[in-house]
Amino acid sequence: MVLQITSLVRSAVLVLGALVCGAAGLGAQSPTRATGPAANNATASDDQRFQQAMAAMQSGQLAQARRLLQQLHVRHPHTFSVDESLGLVCARMGDLQAARTYLQAATQDDASSAVAQANLGTAYLKLKQYDAAVKAFQLSAQLDPQNASTQAALGQALMLVHQPKAAVVAFRAALAGNADDPTLLYNTALAEFQAGNAAAAQPLLARMPGVDASAEAQSLLGDIDESMAQYKDAAVHYAAAAQLDPSEPNLFLLGIEFLRHWTFDPAIKEFEAGVKRYPTSTRMQVGLGVAYYGGSYYDKAIPIFASLLQQSPDNALYAELLGRDCTVLTEGIRPECATLVQFAMRHPGNAIIATYAATSILHQPQGQQQLDTVHTLLTQALHADPQMAEAHFAMGLLLQQQRQWQQSIAPLQAAIALKPDYATAHYRLALAYNHAGNRQQAQQEIALELKYSKAEHAEVENRLRSVTTFLVKMQ
Repeated sequence: MVLQITSLVRSAVLVLGALVCGAAGLGAQSPTRATGPAANNATASDDQRFQQAMAAMQSGQLAQARRLLQQLHVRHPHTFSVDESLGLVCARMGDLQAARTYLQAATQDDASSAVAQANLGTAYLKLKQYDAAVKAFQLSAQLDPQNASTQAALGQALMLVHQPKAAVVAFRAALAGNADDPTLLYNTALAEFQAGNAAAAQPLLARMPGVDASAEAQSLLGDIDESMAQYKDAAVHYAAAAQLDPSEPNLFLLGIEFLRHWTFDPAIKEFEAGVKRYPTSTRMQVGLGVAYYGGSYYDKAIPIFASLLQQSPDNALYAELLGRDCTVLTEGIRPECATLVQFAMRHPGNAIIATYAATSILHQPQGQQQLDTVHTLLTQALHADPQMAEAHFAMGLLLQQQRQWQQSIAPLQAAIALKPDYATAHYRLALAYNHAGNRQQAQQEIALELKYSKAEHAEVENRLRSVTTFLVKMQ
């Protein structure tokens, strides 16, 4: 019978070759089992029943085959041909738990059977018991090292337990007898890449028949090029993969490739197409929002992150992404930013979101009631994290909006003490000193603001990079 194994690494699919019990009749008793009824004690009726079971199995009458084999199993326990055939019938019927039990018994009936171990390994894979699958395939490969199907299945099992280096050995052993097999070439290249050998993966894909027409291969080539700093080639391969197969993963990868290198307009184009095609894909929506944010289209990013936060009201990442946008938008009133305040009130321990929420209010026209909300949020933030420079700065900004210039000096000084290169804080402190009549200190703070402004811009870029890195991990 043929058992299909679907890989969990990318989209490779391996098909384990036809596996049979290798017994022509009930008389194929394992020589390694001395206990139990001897196979030659089987009656002619038993042998006829076994042949009937095999015929039923071949014709697809699986329930009848199972019933006959179970009768024989009771009469002749520890008989390899019965246990192995019964395991295969159960597997074909989808009863993998029973299949595993009988196939385990078959490997005990005949410990020298490579086929029995391979069948058991396949059952383990289907049950997602990957460690056990590895052991079974390793035993099968030891018994029959030249079996390409077993080596390929062993390689896949090793990939599923995150052992790509060992998988390379198994896949290359399988390639020895199937040098032009496209699936083996792809999986070997994937194992080499995941083992850190991108240079070894490239020529394997070059040998792969139909590589130009394979979306999986093109996507992997993109990963290989990216890891080898061949960025233009990577973009070409990701684009080819998306054209060949405009699946959600391929479109997402192409958008991510543009984000990685800060080419925001092309990233926006790809993510917009991705969201249109896959409107329920959360990571596609996040990618589009980040692309808008990186391209300074804050007004377009805000509704995306606000919508995501409404769908997942306790998601701190969505709240932070919305907060970053709401605090840089300096014109107009965006009602969506009010979602930040709601989140902050529900999560008093999250100082970052409370500060973002307060700052977003400060960037908009407000009345006294809103300023009271800002004060509450910043007090909450400083209680949660007294060492947060941004919260001290926002408190100073609040006091300055209330024309309390002298009182704003202390929180701004606190912000600078915690973060000496805080350029905006130096600027605001200069304003406070100027209003207090201390021109000399004001000039000193302006000089420091000029000194650190480039570093502050770099910090903003680093924050954007961190978000992009998170998106890459969502692959």
